Amino acid sequence: MEADGSIAAGLGGYSINLGQFSAAAVDRAGHLTSGLPLASFAGKGVLARQVHALVRRLAGQGLLEYRLSFDEQDLVVIEPQLAEYWPQRAKLGNGDTIVLSRFAYLRRRGSEMVLESPRAGALFRIFDPAIAATLAALSRPQKIGKLRRHAASAHLDLLGLLLDSQMLIKLNAKDGDGLRVNEGDGNLVLWDFHDLVFHTRSTEGRHANPVGGAFTHAGVVPPLPAVRPPWPGKKIDLGKFSTSGSISHFAKLLRERHSIRDFDDQHPVTLAELAQFLGTTARVLSEWKIGAGSDGGPEVTYSARPYPSAGGAYELELYLAVLNCEELAPGLYHYDAGSHALVAIDTSAQQLQALATAAVLAMDASGPPQVLITIAARFGRISWKYSSIAYSLILKDVGSVIQTLYLTATDMGLGGCAIGTCNIDLFAKMTGLEFHVEGPVGQFALGRGRKPAIPG
Repeated sequence: MEADGSIAAGLGGYSINLGQFSAAAVDRAGHLTSGLPLASFAGKGVLARQVHALVRRLAGQGLLEYRLSFDEQDLVVIEPQLAEYWPQRAKLGNGDTIVLSRFAYLRRRGSEMVLESPRAGALFRIFDPAIAATLAALSRPQKIGKLRRHAASAHLDLLGLLLDSQMLIKLNAKDGDGLRVNEGDGNLVLWDFHDLVFHTRSTEGRHANPVGGAFTHAGVVPPLPAVRPPWPGKKIDLGKFSTSGSISHFAKLLRERHSIRDFDDQHPVTLAELAQFLGTTARVLSEWKIGAGSDGGPEVTYSARPYPSAGGAYELELYLAVLNCEELAPGLYHYDAGSHALVAIDTSAQQLQALATAAVLAMDASGPPQVLITIAARFGRISWKYSSIAYSLILKDVGSVIQTLYLTATDMGLGGCAIGTCNIDLFAKMTGLEFHVEGPVGQFALGRGRKPAIPG
């Protein structure tokens, strides 16, 4: 807080300007370090409006926690996982029936118990054992009227917050026992619990945990060696069995493949090159149907493409953020593999820039790629058939696609680099697709590699 009334928030070497406020608002804001009751700035006065504006700006950056307390003791602390999160209590009537979402889970984190869900915008740190007991009871459907007779009023306030966060779901008569209801979205029926958790926690956008090369265990355990120590026993030297002739073009491609993170923006990739690249790596080569009328099973359509795919599902789709391509306007495009065409998707310049900036940071590059390819999965295409292993199969398919992209780029004299993470929430906003219906599982930067400077 500065003398002129300006307030900034600092975290991890970054600073965010929050605006300029009156002396009274600055004084009131100081109480945020220990806790400021929501009711204290809920009015319509000038001071209340200023504090409310400041608090919402902090919330918009994910820099607030929310405490549910009783007699000055914290019962629950709500920790946002999405920057836009703001606590809301959903309305509950005595006749409503609620049950814990099958995606919600209670676990130990350090010395705390936390309730979280891949669907929720926040996690809940639980400090009252009675709340944990109430949550356990909600593994089976419960009527609110019955809960009101046995639970404290603060616990009922929490139930409204949990319902708004999709930790709890409200059941209708047709939902039965609630053991595998669609939770308001039929696409969620196709997800196993562990798959959705892994998808949301191994990508950016729906949690606030550290991501990437944080070297979390440095100083705790030593790094493993680059090459595994050999097993004891007699070795069979394979070198003497290798042919001495020239290596094949494919073997040469494998050896020449490497990641290129810096691109020559004076000589961008052309639309013709992009068309060749996509046609070589991802185009649908054929389509057919099987099942109906043969073994009594459902009719299923299949396609063949240049890379292998688990069960022939070919659930992966390519979305291109074009930043610098000759003869192609900047923007977001979907590659229609069936008709070998690009379809423009309406998105904002700010979102496109955010996508590119994240890629630059992930690659530790000097500038953005010319084309950023997001590999997205139509999750239901795999999980409709496979249980327990669906998400792992998707990741195996991503590996096949990335190697195909690398080798094709190398063969065409272009540069490419796989990117280890992507923001699933940003992609959802750009495309309008729900994160659990179709979302990012990989990224690949493409462009014409910058030639190293010649000394002298």
